[in-house]
Amino acid sequence: MARFHFYHLLLLFFLVLPLYGADPIGDYCNNDKRLTNAQKSNVDGVLAQLVAKAPLDGFATASSGSGANGVYGLVQCRQDVSTEDCSTCTHDAAKEIQKRCPDQVDARIWYDYCFLRYDTDNFIGKLDAGYGIIYYNVENITGDVESFKKKVGDLMNRVEKQAIALPMSRGLGKDKTDFSPFVTIYGLAQCTRDLSQLSCAQCLAIAIGNFPKYCQDSKGCQVNYSSCRARYEIYPFFFPVDSKNKALVAKGSALRVLLYP
Repeated sequence: MARFHFYHLLLLFFLVLPLYGADPIGDYCNNDKRLTNAQKSNVDGVLAQLVAKAPLDGFATASSGSGANGVYGLVQCRQDVSTEDCSTCTHDAAKEIQKRCPDQVDARIWYDYCFLRYDTDNFIGKLDAGYGIIYYNVENITGDVESFKKKVGDLMNRVEKQAIALPMSRGLGKDKTDFSPFVTIYGLAQCTRDLSQLSCAQCLAIAIGNFPKYCQDSKGCQVNYSSCRARYEIYPFFFPVDSKNKALVAKGSALRVLLYP
C-alpha cells in the first residue's frame, strides 16, 4: 500500500466541541486558485445542483462549464443522518463555503453531518488525503490505558471494514464496544462514495493511522480528510443514538490540528 504520511503541523488551539451543532468542523480555501468571473457562474451552478440532489441519496456530484472555467463538485452526508438533516446541512454548507472562500475556486467545508467541495480539477474518484483536520479531546482516558487503546483499535478495524464494503455500505461503518460497565466507545468511519474499495481502504488507513500520533491516550479523536473521515468517542455521536447513553453530551475542550501535505 502506498504511503501518504507527509504532513506538517500547521495550527493548534483550544476549542469546545458540541455534540450536535450547525457550526462547521473546518474549511479549506486554496489561495493558489483564484476565482474568476467566468468561473463564478459555474460555481453557482454546481452548488445549486448539489443542494438539489444531495437529499435524494445522501451523495451527489456535479459539474458546470468546461475547459479552464469548468467546475466540479461533490457533497456527501453522513449516511446515518435523516434526509431532513442532510438537506439542512447541505444548504448551510453551500452558503457558508462561499462566505469563507469568496475568492477561491478550490474550496472545501466539513460539518458533522456533511462534507462539500468544488474545484476546477476533476477530483471525482480520486483519493485525497492531503489537507486534514484533526480534533482530539484534551482529557485522557483513566484506568487501563492499553486495554482502552486495544478496544479502540479493534473497533476501528471493524468500522473500517464496514465502510470499505462499497457499494453496499454506502461508504459508512459504525459500531460500539464496551470498555467497562460504565464506559462505551463509539466508532465511525466513512469514505466518499466516489472512491473505489482500494482507495477507501487507503484513505481510512491514513486517517486511523493518525490516532496514535495525535490522539495518544485521548478519550476521543476525529480525523477528517476530503475523501474520508474516522472518529471515536466515549459518548454516542451517530444515529440511532444509543438509548443506554443518550443523555450523555460532549463536554470539555479539544485541540484542533490542521495538516497540510
